[in-house]
Amino acid sequence: MTGSLEAPFGRGVNFQIELSNIEPVYERLKLAGVSLFKEQKDTWYDVGLSLSGQREFLVQDPDGYLLRFSQYLGEKSKS
Repeated sequence: MTGSLEAPFGRGVNFQIELSNIEPVYERLKLAGVSLFKEQKDTWYDVGLSLSGQREFLVQDPDGYLLRFSQYLGEKSKS
């Protein structure tokens, strides 16, 4: 069951784009005056015996789709 076809069309959709270095993309968007949906930050996720990190930020396109740009930061101990 899908929602009606009315704007924003992409509500609820989140595309993740993984890059080896997100800094150039982040800088170009900022220089172009693009508003970020979520500012860049480092996030560490619990993956069992360790934490897995990624640097990420989100941009929302005109149709409401969320584009999550991310960079893998590696793993670290929980302690």
